[in-house]
Amino acid sequence: MVFLSIVHASNSLISTTLPPKLVAVFIGATSGIGKVTLKTFAKYTTQPRIYFIGRSQEAADLILTDLKTLNAGGEYNFIKADVSLMRNVDAVCIQIKQKEKFINLLFLSPGVASFDRSSICLEIKKKNTETLERIHLLAALNYYTRILFITSLLPLLRAAPNLRRIISVGGGTQEGPLDAADFPALRIPLPQLRGHLSTLVTLGLEATARNEATVSIVHDYPGTVKTPLLNYMSEEQMSALMFVPLEECGERHLFLATSGRFRAAEGGCNGVMVGEGDEVAVGTSGTRGSGMYSVGPDCESASAEVLELLAGLKEKGMVDEIWRHTEGEFTRVTELSEVR
Repeated sequence: MVFLSIVHASNSLISTTLPPKLVAVFIGATSGIGKVTLKTFAKYTTQPRIYFIGRSQEAADLILTDLKTLNAGGEYNFIKADVSLMRNVDAVCIQIKQKEKFINLLFLSPGVASFDRSSICLEIKKKNTETLERIHLLAALNYYTRILFITSLLPLLRAAPNLRRIISVGGGTQEGPLDAADFPALRIPLPQLRGHLSTLVTLGLEATARNEATVSIVHDYPGTVKTPLLNYMSEEQMSALMFVPLEECGERHLFLATSGRFRAAEGGCNGVMVGEGDEVAVGTSGTRGSGMYSVGPDCESASAEVLELLAGLKEKGMVDEIWRHTEGEFTRVTELSEVR
């Protein structure tokens, strides 16, 4: 376990180790994990330029006030969008590309609850099973629109003169069996849902990372965090859960975003290193510093069992198969939008 004291020590060095004017994009940041990490990033960095994307202008206005209080030297830009739809993702990316030459951090946490309890998964599966683009809502927010954000903004991440990092908050270290006949999880039984989607995301990220040795990618599992996504649960259900405090969650996600422990495979500024005991993490390839990481709530890498599972799927060509499916969905949705 990476102790919280190490996390705090690393975060305290950000302003003196990393350059000023870092550019960050937070997707799904008007509540929950995205919101607290956004604020924590603003608190510790020097003159940051931040874009945050969400559905609520009212929530964003309150956050903007908080950000200016936390760090008056920063620049903060809100873009209102429903990022469950790929056409909206395209529009957001166009706006950012028009304004920026590079991005240091892309942080993705749109509207996805923890998969700790089957009741949570069931509640999500019941809601709006399909988007207007005919994709299961849970899969759209977990996977498809995130991958579209990443592939669209990778040129800006690649162009960053120092830190280049992507954080996708979801089910890192929770990977399980994958049904290649049902990537969108339309028919996946509830007990297998978390493992299936977590593996889909990790291997999809692996596909995007194959030719991006200077950009590091972290797929993390935050544990159970008390956010508005759990408001539907009863007090009795809530009392049965063990929560990661929201403030700690923000600190740990800032650590994932800036620590040299999760360095890129090659080149660039690889983040803050606290001391000799702060080892580079083991990536999903099973080697240290590979640039693609599956990480748990304690900021530790996935278990040997999970790495073995992922290695077996990769040997079967599943990364290529997932990527073919993903590109097919991107093409289908583009054609659907053109028809409309």
